[in-house]
Amino acid sequence: QVQLVESGGGLVQAGGSLRLSCAASGLTFSTYGMGWFRQAPGKVREFVTAISWISSSTYYADSVKGRFTISRNNAKNTVSMQMSSLKPEDTAVYYCAADSGVVSRNGLEYNYWGQGTQVTVSS
Repeated sequence: QVQLVESGGGLVQAGGSLRLSCAASGLTFSTYGMGWFRQAPGKVREFVTAISWISSSTYYADSVKGRFTISRNNAKNTVSMQMSSLKPEDTAVYYCAADSGVVSRNGLEYNYWGQGTQVTVSS
């Protein structure tokens, strides 16, 4: 079955960096758009970033543009997100997701989800 396993979360001070990774199995990874979403306590899940499978085009939420970078390694079936200049408002559970379409900002279009990894940014 399809599995998406996130890693790399943790506690970091404001201004610091973290790198999240997502290892995928059970799917033809190179034909899936991959996205990262996050959900803070009491808030709805929101789009963070995504990368297409066709041209590896990338898309970012305005709130993270210039601070986060998504990348994928089709040979290793992994997608990563480098997070820099972290802010307390980036605190959330971060989820990796796979989209059988090209890629989307809409979480409803994603077919598979990981269990999430907690990122906490202290002020």
